[in-house]
Amino acid sequence: MTSPLTSQDLITDLQSAVTVQDYTGTTMIAGVKIVELKTLIDDGGYFLELQRWTKQAMTDFPEFSLQQMNYSEMDPGVIKAWHLHYQQEDIWFVPPSDKLLVCLRDCRTQSPTAGQLLRLVAGAGKAKLIYIPRGVAHGAANLWKQPAAIIYFVNNQFTPQPDVTDEHRLPWDQFGTSVWELTRG
Repeated sequence: MTSPLTSQDLITDLQSAVTVQDYTGTTMIAGVKIVELKTLIDDGGYFLELQRWTKQAMTDFPEFSLQQMNYSEMDPGVIKAWHLHYQQEDIWFVPPSDKLLVCLRDCRTQSPTAGQLLRLVAGAGKAKLIYIPRGVAHGAANLWKQPAAIIYFVNNQFTPQPDVTDEHRLPWDQFGTSVWELTRG
């Protein structure tokens, strides 16, 4: 039986290049909520309940007052970022048949996770809702070869007038270009 190796047993020019992938999972951002949804599958397709409403609120988000529902499609290669709201929260849903890289960055100075970046894949065979609090910059990238959709709920009606809109933007590369790249390695 041979003895275990260490990095010192590798060729010299590789010793400092070897790393260990972090499998501990992503660090959440304060206030962001991800709700796994149940999918009922049969031989004819599937049924997915996005959310239930009582007379007052959405079941999984009781403080959220729905004002508008939106549908958006992203072509392959498109990055839509960064969006930022001061008054509005979003709840995003990417259908399981689609796939998007979603990135969130906590821009709130008073948050315990100020500056934290969260990257996650939405869709890709899974069904979940992503709750995005106001002050958390958000965006999505379609890094794959098929169009992908987002259905999203907001608690503030959209208005395009620049003096009253809550649609604030940061450059797509504000936090570096690597956040929008596929993981390599």
